[in-house]
Amino acid sequence: MNTFVVYILMSCCFLSIYSSSNFFDIKQDFGYVDVRDKAHMFWWLQYTQSMQGYQQVPLIMWLQGGPGGSSTGFGNFMELGPLDVNMNPRNTTWLKIASLLYVDNPVGAGYSYVDSDDAFTTDVSMIANDMMVLLTTFFNSPTGKKFQNVPFYIFCESYGGKMTAAISKSLYQNMNSGKIKVNFKGLALGDSWISPVDSTVNWAPYILTNSIIDEKGFYKINEATLKMTKMIEGGMWKESTTQWGIVQDILETESNGVNFYNMLAWGGSEAGLKSSNNLKERMINRMIGALRTDKLTALMNGKVKKMLNIPEKVEWGGE
Repeated sequence: MNTFVVYILMSCCFLSIYSSSNFFDIKQDFGYVDVRDKAHMFWWLQYTQSMQGYQQVPLIMWLQGGPGGSSTGFGNFMELGPLDVNMNPRNTTWLKIASLLYVDNPVGAGYSYVDSDDAFTTDVSMIANDMMVLLTTFFNSPTGKKFQNVPFYIFCESYGGKMTAAISKSLYQNMNSGKIKVNFKGLALGDSWISPVDSTVNWAPYILTNSIIDEKGFYKINEATLKMTKMIEGGMWKESTTQWGIVQDILETESNGVNFYNMLAWGGSEAGLKSSNNLKERMINRMIGALRTDKLTALMNGKVKKMLNIPEKVEWGGE
């Protein structure tokens, strides 16, 4: 009896749920979970549009890459939600076949926020631990209990693959120990950024094979990549990150502007060498610049923020 009372009190402290039925003309729930002291993670559940009903189709949690990409923004409005960034219906929304749970993960992404910088996560283990707090709280809430027996999957892209692998392992362990009740069925990793070294060392061979660079360009890129690899082996993390940016610069120069996301879309990786004289800024612009749009930012910090009852001090971020 005492345990039950403590649990109810903890739920009141850690979970806030708000609902709206008219923004998307679909049923939805959303709220915050305090995953740690000074760390607040936001989730947004959208019920399926399938005529079968939400208990007859899967529940999919979508995690963005980055790390720091916002699922509620990018995943929802740019990829698989019911509306696009122009607020027009999306005919290919995944809601036709499943319910969707977006989580702005890790804290600091999207609407998830911290009260001070020391509350940010510093490794994938912390990210997984935070998600376990969120999922445990969610599936024990009145909303989440309705989904405890529904097939649950985690889908992701890019750096989300690294986080999803760790989260799935932790979720499986917590299920087996009885700490969480959920019908976890599997995970799907899209273009996963699980091993940056293995991915990077294959850039030059890949575009050489596709006749985008010549052998001279290949050796230039490969030499820079080997230098980066040695730095990583020596634990020189900051230096290796800088060198990784140099590899990108050389690759883009030698390939005459190949697109890092789609080599068929010529003209640079959305930003490229001309975007800045600062290496760090070029890296940011090149890898996530395409995800930044003034329209999406305005939407998330305007109409959507108001509908979701996001605290005024919280500004949606996409990095």
